[in-house]
Amino acid sequence: MTSNKTRYLVSALVGAVIVTGAMAGVDPRASRANPGMSEQYIKASTAPIFAPPPGAPLSFADIFETVSPAVVSINVTSKVDPEQLRRQIPGLPFDIIPRQGQPDEEGDGAAPKGKSPKGGPTQQSAGSGFFISADGYIVTNNHVVENADTIKVVLKDETELDAVVIGRDEGTDLAVLKVKGSNFAFVSFENAARPRVGDWVFTVGNPFGLGGTATAGIVSAYGRDIGEKFVDYIQIDAPINRGNSGGPTFDVYGRVIGVNTAIFSPSGGSVGIGFAIPADVADPITRQLIAGGKIKRGYIGATIQNFDSDMAEAQGMAGQKAAIVADLVPGGPAQKAGLVPGDIVLSVNGIRVKSSSELTREVVKASPGATLRLAIIREGKPRTLDITSGLRPSEQQIAANDNRGGNENSSGPGSTPKASVYLGMTLAPLDEATRRKIGVDASARGMVITAIERNSDAAEKGLQPNDLLVRAGDRPVTAASDLSAVIESAKKADRKSILIGVYRGGRTIFLPLKVAG
Repeated sequence: MTSNKTRYLVSALVGAVIVTGAMAGVDPRASRANPGMSEQYIKASTAPIFAPPPGAPLSFADIFETVSPAVVSINVTSKVDPEQLRRQIPGLPFDIIPRQGQPDEEGDGAAPKGKSPKGGPTQQSAGSGFFISADGYIVTNNHVVENADTIKVVLKDETELDAVVIGRDEGTDLAVLKVKGSNFAFVSFENAARPRVGDWVFTVGNPFGLGGTATAGIVSAYGRDIGEKFVDYIQIDAPINRGNSGGPTFDVYGRVIGVNTAIFSPSGGSVGIGFAIPADVADPITRQLIAGGKIKRGYIGATIQNFDSDMAEAQGMAGQKAAIVADLVPGGPAQKAGLVPGDIVLSVNGIRVKSSSELTREVVKASPGATLRLAIIREGKPRTLDITSGLRPSEQQIAANDNRGGNENSSGPGSTPKASVYLGMTLAPLDEATRRKIGVDASARGMVITAIERNSDAAEKGLQPNDLLVRAGDRPVTAASDLSAVIESAKKADRKSILIGVYRGGRTIFLPLKVAG
């Protein structure tokens, strides 16, 4: 199930190239003139130019016969929020089949095709899944079933069974279903001996409602970051399409090495770049869901960004990749441990992190109550900091916190005495009137941007009036002199930019800003 950025996996096997008689240096006419040449010609004309490399299967038929009975099609009916229909965004992980009928405009209380019995539009969508036990447990994607009213599972022999959701994990996009019955064919996760990049992989799924479709390709890469918080994906070139979501990726031994979940596609169809959740992630998550347990993840209560090459250059740390702390949850584990905005995180428990995603993944691995030792850089100096991990809230709770604060419709800060201009920004002190207009509380510190020069780097970077400049370089900004000192220091060090932190709409964003002159 999905959309432009969807979730799924087909590829053409390359046959052996046949050498013709002419290519082999044998004139076909010679066999007619000399019958003794016939056998030599036949051998030459059917010999491949090269032998298949070791490990390359000539056919996937045996694997398909073995594993395909364990793969199922999943058909879902769910209610649709009419408002959602008006604001569908390309790239969302939905695989929506056009609705069967329209809402009952007469309002007679009937439930026409396309309406749920309780009224309102419905949608049908399709995905894939696979049995992991003989007693009816099925793995699929969370996005396949998260809004389901009813779920039907279709087996290879076209038997249709009702399914219920046992558990879902939005963080990894995994879900477990259960059907009644026993003695189902099932497959197993392979957590240890994963294929190498370039090895064959094989998939079975339900693309575009075509159940039992087999496809093949190779592992293209490991450790792909596609913007999800908790997973480093396997990239494969076996084409996957809408309806392959939740289906398995097999190695050549018929073991599950991944769960198909997304594709990269400008068109919505397969372009040979698909992504699967690795088995060593999927296996423990599904086991916890089956056991009825809630997925517990570590949490430090910090908003983080990538510390990219431009930021590193601005801080005199060329080549350094890391994560930078933007904001802290008041009273959260990180704030209690002494982490502050602007800290640059290099590693967690000795494991190097080169991005905000890598930092998040290391944190969520921790059990609540465990100690996380962070190696950081603060004010240009290395430090270590121990944080006691908390329990990560639900993704909905985190999203709600991220959308907090900030009056983005304020018309201006009003009276702004002692305005100063630096790097295309007109800055003024943060007084009580300004706090009310831009929606920040008494604890906020910084300089208010009251105007932006049109052709400045600040304008190109998207800065706006009523943004609050809170940090520059390694220091908080509470007066114009703080920013001025950072600019002068950068010029003396022959750096082309400085790192600033800007607060807007309830969160802080770090970005590099060119130093003029």
